Amino acid sequence: MRIALAQLNQTLGDLAGNARAIVDAIARAQGASASLVVTPELSLCGYPPEDLLLRPAFVDACAAELAALAGRARGCAAIVGFPERANGRRYNAAALLRDGGVERVYRKERLPNYTVFDEERYFTPGDAPCVFELDGRRVGVLICEDCWHPAPAARVRAAGAELVVVPNGSPYHMRQQVERVAQLAARARETGAAFVYVNRVGGQDELVFDGASFVMGAGGTLAQQLPAWHETLAFAQFDGAVPKAVRGELDPALEPHVYAALVMGVRDYVTKNGFPGVIIGLSGGVDSALTLAIAVDALGASRVRALMLPSRFSASMSLDDASAMARRCGIRYDEIAIEPMFGTFVGALAVELAGRPPDATEENIQARIRGTLLMAISNRSGAIVLTTGNKSEMAVGYATLYGDMAGGFAVLKDVSKTLVYRLARWRNSLGRVIPERVLTRAPSAELRADQTDQDSLPPYDVLDAILEAYVEHDLAPAAIVAQGYDPSAVAKVVRLIKVSEYKRRQAAVGIRITPRGFGKDWRYPITSAWDEGGSFVYALRAPPPPSPSPE
Repeated sequence: MRIALAQLNQTLGDLAGNARAIVDAIARAQGASASLVVTPELSLCGYPPEDLLLRPAFVDACAAELAALAGRARGCAAIVGFPERANGRRYNAAALLRDGGVERVYRKERLPNYTVFDEERYFTPGDAPCVFELDGRRVGVLICEDCWHPAPAARVRAAGAELVVVPNGSPYHMRQQVERVAQLAARARETGAAFVYVNRVGGQDELVFDGASFVMGAGGTLAQQLPAWHETLAFAQFDGAVPKAVRGELDPALEPHVYAALVMGVRDYVTKNGFPGVIIGLSGGVDSALTLAIAVDALGASRVRALMLPSRFSASMSLDDASAMARRCGIRYDEIAIEPMFGTFVGALAVELAGRPPDATEENIQARIRGTLLMAISNRSGAIVLTTGNKSEMAVGYATLYGDMAGGFAVLKDVSKTLVYRLARWRNSLGRVIPERVLTRAPSAELRADQTDQDSLPPYDVLDAILEAYVEHDLAPAAIVAQGYDPSAVAKVVRLIKVSEYKRRQAAVGIRITPRGFGKDWRYPITSAWDEGGSFVYALRAPPPPSPSPE
């Protein structure tokens, strides 16, 4: 028995295009003497379709496309994911196409409703196993979340399945690849069945899917590993229901996977939405430098443009490093001084600004001038502005609304500052594109004289550790302090996270690479009297830190 694993990159809503890709996979699988091709979860419509599922016309179009696709599926059976409507309900379903028709349908039993998932909003759970004959063997079907629970696998095994195929729409985060393999190994050991796990690849708004499909033997041993971050059609060979072992493994290092996720997220967001290219405000700092490297790797130099927008506070080395990196990358690079515009703004506000020393008001004016210029060029060219802020900054509000937050896609939105440096150094190991001084100088927004980030924030290694504990692990401030962190730093960071929620709501969508990003899986109210940080400070008999300046 030979089964084809179709690790596809589909475009959400492009039913005809997705169907053509599936037909091509079926033809190629048939040409390679495969008996079955398995495509990812909801492969016909793309994943996740979200509220498109609430539109009857969308579900009707999926049904019509599936019927047409079934008529073209001959010679090789196929598992195709689609949204099914039956008896007034919707199901996350997988159809077995064989001999020109839909032979049977499996309905997903476990609907995830956590982190980025809200399938209970759209679907009714299925309640019956699905098993079919293939080359004299009994093959069962599960869908994604079903495999993270013992019961569905036990039911399909009890129904006679010797081998289980699993279409998936499993988005990437930094721990997900290891967790998937561990879950499937557990199901294989519990049931004594082999598993074929097929995951999609590609970017969909903030989510990125890494593929990394695999075959698991009945004893929980990995028999075959497909590559991550690439479309591929691979073949698993079985002796009965026992998979033949094939060499292949994923790189265990973190940096290549996160970097590939960011490249794929940019490429698919820009390309699938039809933008001709991207614009980046290049500052001479590490965040914009890494964003530029990712954009060039994703789109090619011809689709990337950078602008340096210096003010009186921009260091000469910032201009030198920005222009040097632009030359190395081979992109169009321009400089537009904002000093005349800044002077005009300050002059117009002379009465308002009189009698007080410069503060965040003047700093934010500079950032907003830059945002206005970038957006003007975006409007004229059609290229989308990539914002360059990182997760550490967005967590504590170290960003300016309508300034450095202006743009359409936030590449580093879920990347901590410490990880930014790791990724930059890793990218340079492949070929030096980021000037070394960018990686060694103290980070600065350069909005006032001699400014550094650490004037306002704890050191980034400390800040990022506190953020990970609070944001990703939901630890209370007292528990974080118990790990050895300064109580005042913890209280300040927790409070800044809360008061910056209104900014994050207005931020561009960005790529998720951690188990909890500031997007679909972060849903905190802006208006809330609950102040965990403030309560903690009070318990320490210390005054709360002041609020940041309104932005």
